[in-house]
Amino acid sequence: MIDLDSKIPSGPIDQKWERHKFDMKLVNPANKRKYSVIVVGSGLAGASASATLAELGYQVTCVTFHDSPRRAHSIAAQGGINAAKNYRNDGDSVSRLFYDTVKGGDYRSREANVHRLAEISVNIIDQCVAQGVPFAREYGGMLDNRSFGGAQVSRTFYARGQTGQQLLLGAYSALSRQVGLGNVDLRTRTEMLDLIVIDGKARGIITRDLVTGEMDTLIGDAVVLGTGGYGNVFYLSTNAMTCNASAIWRAHRRGAALANPCFTQIHPTCIPVSGDYQSKLTLMSESLRNDGRIWVPQVEKDQRKPGDIPEDERDYYLERRYPSFGNLVPRDVASRASKGVCDEGLGVGANGLGVFLDFGDAISRLGRDTIEERYGNLFDMYQRITDENPYERPMRIYPAVHYTMGGLWVDYNLMSSIEGLFVVGEANFSDHGANRLGASALMQGLADGYFVLPATIGNYLADVAPGGVTADHESCKEVMHDASQRIAGLLKVNGKRTVDSFHKELGRLVWDYCGMSRTKEGLTSALEKLPGLREAYWGDVTVQGTSGELNQSLEKAVRVADFMEFGELMCRDALQREESCGGHFREEYQTAEGEALRNDEDFAYVAAWEYAGEGKDPVLNKEPLTFENVSLATRSYK
Repeated sequence: MIDLDSKIPSGPIDQKWERHKFDMKLVNPANKRKYSVIVVGSGLAGASASATLAELGYQVTCVTFHDSPRRAHSIAAQGGINAAKNYRNDGDSVSRLFYDTVKGGDYRSREANVHRLAEISVNIIDQCVAQGVPFAREYGGMLDNRSFGGAQVSRTFYARGQTGQQLLLGAYSALSRQVGLGNVDLRTRTEMLDLIVIDGKARGIITRDLVTGEMDTLIGDAVVLGTGGYGNVFYLSTNAMTCNASAIWRAHRRGAALANPCFTQIHPTCIPVSGDYQSKLTLMSESLRNDGRIWVPQVEKDQRKPGDIPEDERDYYLERRYPSFGNLVPRDVASRASKGVCDEGLGVGANGLGVFLDFGDAISRLGRDTIEERYGNLFDMYQRITDENPYERPMRIYPAVHYTMGGLWVDYNLMSSIEGLFVVGEANFSDHGANRLGASALMQGLADGYFVLPATIGNYLADVAPGGVTADHESCKEVMHDASQRIAGLLKVNGKRTVDSFHKELGRLVWDYCGMSRTKEGLTSALEKLPGLREAYWGDVTVQGTSGELNQSLEKAVRVADFMEFGELMCRDALQREESCGGHFREEYQTAEGEALRNDEDFAYVAAWEYAGEGKDPVLNKEPLTFENVSLATRSYK
């Protein structure tokens, strides 16, 4: 069993982080230059961590499979970033952001981590403004804010519908400065294949050059994973096609506990699926729910144009069911409500899997120019994809897989159950519980990279002698052999089915049984089918080309092989969690009104899974969750 010591500091929650920073050991500036840190991933978490660690003096190697860090999927985040600045003077505070985040996660996150995130949020905005991030401003020049789901205050800072892109450019500029100074060795088009663990400590990674196919061993005194989420296990998601779970899954197989893998988020405002040819889905920012009203016709299969349906024949179902929050309920609540009305036959579009997101009222009230200023690029994107003008008729939206709250288990210092392996951003499980509030992903990624990890990694390195391991260590050779054999095994199958065909089948299976709703019967069925699908994959997949060249078919094959195993653990985790909470909705556990029904007595814990070996069932470890500052309560947005 893994020792899940969360290392949460003692004392009042609003003093834990400051006290902890003072109590932690430090590495003096001259000694920092002796330590090497490997950072995998170049999104907001990875880029900010790399830049900040290098600024402190550490020798950093940043590994990314992109041709430039600017292509990291953080760029796709549109709506904004939360911070408890209270510029609107509408009652916001660190305490309120803390409360909203714990409640939004349906009481399945660590209080201490969430409060630290809320504290740091106010510093992130100052950091980014200093970097030149062009946040939207009010007429008088002050930074503007807008609302997001799960909150009754306006705390979201934004740059039109390009917030992630602008924040990433800020982090990238900081990273580029350190690359130019020689403090960061940036390895682009390079993918992590495996983790090297020596004497219980993470000491390096095995990589493959995606252009030449050359495999290499990178050695460091600590390893940081900032590789994002695993939403592409579903095949169709809002994630970029290259997003994958291989880095955290390989770390899991080397001993890192994987926490709450069944906690996946369904985003309510995505462009609906239009055909089997699609390889991904397109997100329409949650920020649109500020001014857009969601509705469906009151009559089943109503074929009239939306403009021909009068007000008294429309059902603004979120406003009706949740009058306090209306269209700004959290994502899991909005998604289930949309699915519900579509299941009742009230959905719109050719296949009935869609609802209207209508800006008619907002355009009449504020004028088209104002709406265009706030959301213009999003409206343009929607029109290019659907050939429908959202200024003249409502958007059609439907829920889709977006974010993953589960990830590698980490303690308060962001260190996994493997010493020396730190995990930042979406790749860890720590802050969002069973559901993430919108605009909090960017907040967590930058908090971890700019402020938390740079403080906590020194506490670990202070007790570690720098260097001492080289690539010819026997453990390095063994891990390199394992990675090489896995690639060779895929290449020699020489089957008849493409990687994508298997990935689609896997995605459909996981979506059907472990998607927006789950049942014991469905999850049991999935767990019976997944081993057979995995066996078929290794017996009939075709991977063209060789390992010693640019080979995207091989890249996909390696990642999908890991998804096959990951999907099984997701279903196993969902089956054992006999409750509904946040994005995990078990149909057997719901209130009379169809809301999630938690079981705090039996399931107020982090489910941290331990890899037990090939062919063996994983071991479930539990970290109890305690709530001393936010009272456990039935989540209500009515």
